[in-house]
Amino acid sequence: MKIKPIKTERDYNIALDRLEEIFDAKPGTSEGDELEVLGILIEKYEDENYPIDLPDPIEAIKFRMEQMNYSQNDLAKVLGLRSRASEILNRKRKLSLEMIRNLHNVMKIPTEVLIQPY
Repeated sequence: MKIKPIKTERDYNIALDRLEEIFDAKPGTSEGDELEVLGILIEKYEDENYPIDLPDPIEAIKFRMEQMNYSQNDLAKVLGLRSRASEILNRKRKLSLEMIRNLHNVMKIPTEVLIQPY
């Protein structure tokens, strides 16, 4: 296949079909090189045409709490006060800069997620 930029949905589908054909290509081979370049082109097209929004900050906190088996009391320890945890989870209080730092440092929630408006 001659590699070219992916500009249309048709180009994208052709590239996906070709990627599937050569998916198991060995690195260092001509098909392996083609696979690598196609992957980059497909990723660029998808990033531009199918962007994925960041999750809602409160939903991200709730999701991470579930992953870490955190209770509201555990979250309160991260935020400072039990009432703050309740207010944050119920969207009655905005996250402060200190809260964002603590959530990022302790719960490893990306700051770009936490700074979004909700």
